[in-house]
Amino acid sequence: MQSVKEIPVTLSHLFDTVHHIRKIEKGTFLFQEGSNADELYIVRSGILQISKIIPDGRELTLRMCSNGELVGELNLFSPTSKFLLSARVVESGEVAVIKKETLEEKLSQDLPLSFEFIQWMSQQYRKTQTKFRDLVLHGKKGALYSTLIRISNSYGIKTNKGILVELPLTNQELANFCGTSREVVNRLLSDLRRTNMISIDKGIITIHDIDYLKREIDCEDCPIEICKVD
Repeated sequence: MQSVKEIPVTLSHLFDTVHHIRKIEKGTFLFQEGSNADELYIVRSGILQISKIIPDGRELTLRMCSNGELVGELNLFSPTSKFLLSARVVESGEVAVIKKETLEEKLSQDLPLSFEFIQWMSQQYRKTQTKFRDLVLHGKKGALYSTLIRISNSYGIKTNKGILVELPLTNQELANFCGTSREVVNRLLSDLRRTNMISIDKGIITIHDIDYLKREIDCEDCPIEICKVD
């Protein structure tokens, strides 16, 4: 089987600013929206889900973060002292803890590092921009289809039956990615299963016809580093 997941953007050159290492346990929060934001984190192992609770009570998942990803970066060089998003642990692991003021000082003094950091932030912005484009322009069905494509790019492996998504997800978690209800996702997934476009076994999704999903949302063939959930 051939992996279609690329090596994540690595920020390992920031490890000389690390204050300490913290273990993270599945089902807990690394931080929650509104809590004090005086730290940033580099994921060493495990997976974090970065989400926003929207006014009607639904949860909108913006990205998944795994090895090498920086989390909490939105608060850099900002007077805001509270986290704007929440980070829930979906797979146990470890994060390297960086004090916000330490990283700000290093970025202020190291021009090459600052340039690389700006490039990384630009890429994160493009990912978020294309995600909201899909949510707004293609409706609930398009939001789910684009989410399946992004997840397959991040966590999929090619098999003789299609692309198997290694990350198990509940229908509620998929709904959170789409900013819709679980009932809507249940119906849309049932339609895809009935037409044999996907199959699901114990929460593991196999996409049998990725090209069908792309045609349905008029896929623009964005670079794979943009069309991902991590």
